[in-house]
Amino acid sequence: MEKSESGRNPQEANSSIKNESEITEIQEESSTSGGNENPLEQLFNDLEKKLKMLLVLKDGRIYRVPYHLRKWNQDGYTPQVISIGPYHHGKEKFQTMEKHKERYFDCFMNRARAAGVHINLEDLVTRTIREMERRIRCCYVETVVPESDYFVRMIKLDACFILELFLRSYDRQGWEIDDPMLVEGWLFTTVWYELLLLENQVPFFVIEELYHLALPSRSNTLSLIQLTFYFFEDLNIHKKDPNVKIQHFTDLLRLFQLPNEDKLPKRQREMIFPKYSATQLREAGVEFKVVSSECVENPQHKIKSKCVLDLNFRDGVLVIPHLVFEDNTEACVRSIMALEQCDPRKELYYSDFFLILDRLVNTSKDVDIFSDKGIIVNSLGDNNVVTSIINNLNRGIGRGDMNEDYCHLCDALNKFYEERWHRWKALLRHQYFSSPWRSASTIAAIILVVLTLIQTIFSIIK
Repeated sequence: MEKSESGRNPQEANSSIKNESEITEIQEESSTSGGNENPLEQLFNDLEKKLKMLLVLKDGRIYRVPYHLRKWNQDGYTPQVISIGPYHHGKEKFQTMEKHKERYFDCFMNRARAAGVHINLEDLVTRTIREMERRIRCCYVETVVPESDYFVRMIKLDACFILELFLRSYDRQGWEIDDPMLVEGWLFTTVWYELLLLENQVPFFVIEELYHLALPSRSNTLSLIQLTFYFFEDLNIHKKDPNVKIQHFTDLLRLFQLPNEDKLPKRQREMIFPKYSATQLREAGVEFKVVSSECVENPQHKIKSKCVLDLNFRDGVLVIPHLVFEDNTEACVRSIMALEQCDPRKELYYSDFFLILDRLVNTSKDVDIFSDKGIIVNSLGDNNVVTSIINNLNRGIGRGDMNEDYCHLCDALNKFYEERWHRWKALLRHQYFSSPWRSASTIAAIILVVLTLIQTIFSIIK
């Protein structure tokens, strides 16, 4: 298992420097060159640069996955059915979905007109995106080269497709009888997942602006973030503030895997990892349980938590969040980890969890243990596949600090295993008390030994 744990690697550092340079270049393009500005003009240009920087930080950035991460699983970062944004736009395999986008755009325009918007909406949408074009381009770290008209049309179709898809899913109506998203069930599921990929994004503020523009009445009663929460509700494990700000859907995916910002633990430079696998820890007496918490709607109902910070070790019991491995699980995990690698404002809380999981899972026997406890649900069929996924997720991941709570947890796990009494106690339990019949046999043997000892003592006394 190849890892890069002692600090972010040089490729990532160079990428970060390049990104900051790009921001500076974008800002400087609009300033007046030549050095002939008077002090007032210079002040104005400086303020304009700072404003542009604030907008970039507020809107967030959409990254290309660096090669040193992509090389371990090219398909894990690449959409196969639908392209959103400029990074994969124009490829032959996406042409069918481009036609569906145009169809959805027309339906979205008709929806807006039916809601009472009677102005020339299509021109207004195009003009609105054109006014935001420079701001949108600034969000893409890699240079976006399409000329203006092409770029505006692409963003317009992508944003309106997403809105129409969200609204159809929320209303549970509006689907045409021949809509392939409805007829071909696999297509909806695939699109659902590919909207979460890091390289397949448009800035959230663009979708939000068009939602307010086309459906002002509805957007006042049902915000876009609420609509988004509903569409991705299978990911939602925490009740999130409806006023929460997100940059794009990958950012939303990460948000769902973590508690609120004010509950995130501190980070420390020293990094401590588990030294022993799940199999070894079980032999030392560690028990494994899946995290369960009360459902918000029904406190009597227990749900299995997916929040990675719910990992906990206490009194010999390691409690682990619920993990479901399906066809698209690896792609979603990799997108979040890539986001944490590329965006210096995203601490590596999510990546920390999978680094620890990598240390706990070395063979399929470790996956067997977690599966037996309901921690891992394997829909891929083969536990060797899950083992391979877990062991490869951290390749190329650079890191310089770690969740402080995780460090304490790993230290406690290591000390528990290294305590000799725990291993002896676990050995006795596994060897002699692992089943009712074995326990009865062991107790009977102990009683027999005791009676024999008593008989021997009485014989000696006589």
